Amino acid sequence: MSDTTIQTLRLILGDQLSHDISSLSDIDPANDLIWMCEVSGEATSVKHHKKKIAFIFSTMRHFAQELREKGYNVHYTKLDDAQNAGSFYGEVERAIAQHSPNRIVVTEPSEHRVLEDAQSWAENFDIDVEIRDDNRFLATHAFFESWAEGRKSPRMEYFYREMRKKYDVLMNGDEPVGGKWNYDSENRKPPKEGLNVPEPYTAQTDDITREVIDLVADNFDDHFGDLSPFYFAVTRDQALYCLRKFIDERLHDFGSYQDAMVQGEPWMYHSHISFYVNIGLLNPLECIHAAEKAYHEDGAPLNAVEGFIRQILGWREYVRGIYWLKMPEYESENFLNAKRKLPWLYWGGQTQMNCLSQCVKETKENAYAHHIQRLMVLGNFALIAGLDPDEVNEWFMVVYADAYQWVELPNVTGMILFADGGYLGSKPYAAGGAYINRMSDYCSGCKYKVTKKNGPEACPFNYLYWDFFIRNKDKVKGNPRLNNAYGTLNKMGEEKIEAIQQDSKRFFKALDKGEIV
Repeated sequence: MSDTTIQTLRLILGDQLSHDISSLSDIDPANDLIWMCEVSGEATSVKHHKKKIAFIFSTMRHFAQELREKGYNVHYTKLDDAQNAGSFYGEVERAIAQHSPNRIVVTEPSEHRVLEDAQSWAENFDIDVEIRDDNRFLATHAFFESWAEGRKSPRMEYFYREMRKKYDVLMNGDEPVGGKWNYDSENRKPPKEGLNVPEPYTAQTDDITREVIDLVADNFDDHFGDLSPFYFAVTRDQALYCLRKFIDERLHDFGSYQDAMVQGEPWMYHSHISFYVNIGLLNPLECIHAAEKAYHEDGAPLNAVEGFIRQILGWREYVRGIYWLKMPEYESENFLNAKRKLPWLYWGGQTQMNCLSQCVKETKENAYAHHIQRLMVLGNFALIAGLDPDEVNEWFMVVYADAYQWVELPNVTGMILFADGGYLGSKPYAAGGAYINRMSDYCSGCKYKVTKKNGPEACPFNYLYWDFFIRNKDKVKGNPRLNNAYGTLNKMGEEKIEAIQQDSKRFFKALDKGEIV
């Protein structure tokens, strides 16, 4: 399609790669133009992991090719196109100047910042702009707002139950299958010797992906992360195969070992489909139904199936609801007044703490770490070390290929850092070295001794854990879920308290000076 007038310009954003997306629901192939663009402004809004950029660009290009094969008119702006405006705003302005559409249709952007941009187009460009609901989510804004109304602390568990009922998932009439809503207590087995972890799904790279990898190497060489090997699915067919592979090979053990961490096994029994659900290749309900079918027809364990479904139907929808309910103020929450700069070890700098070293190494290699690595190692350290929420949020947004602000911000600000004061999570998820030792094999390869509580050889998580509660006593002591922690702290003698504080002071001094800790 050349410089001709069109009826409707339909903008598809980089994480909206679904053929069923609302912005395409009533498309007229003869008179409408789909506009897609790789813009540097989004690739560098934070300095995203190289593999994340390559994944998004390759998936976008494959999606555009599929749309053309279906007979749609598609304009696709590559990053290195001479006329690339470098931003959504500039690309929309260029499309209007070139094609004079009667209106613009776009599905609601997943990020508040981009939505505000889209909301300015109608006035600034003097054109009708229709921003449609994102039909890839299962809870509308209105549904979540209605559920959350009047709740001082809207807990995920109760939202999840409503979603189970609404979509009739794992239900026996009005009651949950198996008699319980939640089998989390059965999903915490530590790793054991002889676990047979299946090989993860690995997609074959084609010419489109190889071209994108070269593009990223040339334009984003100073970004964090390894670009190769590249293994992501970049088409819906590949993503569906990845889902089937999880259901067939990993789901059975996912429940029991979803919290376990094993050195050299970054993927464990997890599904690795968050990339594909969040970008639009997979529909969340089809993933839920696949797991539910495996329970009813193939005997998949209920604790595994329920745990997987809870992540999608419960947690994913819940954090998205919190994001839109609390933005834009949520972006600046810092309840604990944490100010410490993000240390270099998060970017691959040397550390003697093996658990952190392994999780950062795998993040750098894969643009992925599973939820316990994120929460209870990387996030736990950020919490008890008092790292600045702005810097921690940016890091999580940069390094993970499934990270978009709607999912990253509530997880980090609310769940990891308790920076919202307990609105999302019922307590700070602080833990000492004993938890990491129980749920992983990291401690056996560490310089520090997890059994030692104080002194230079002690695991830093041990004294930093108690120092966190001492430092933040005025903020969190009244939390009923912390009664045991403060009960133990109150029984400690002055000598023990002094040792905790001195060890922490020594550690923080070295950390802040950039020394190897």
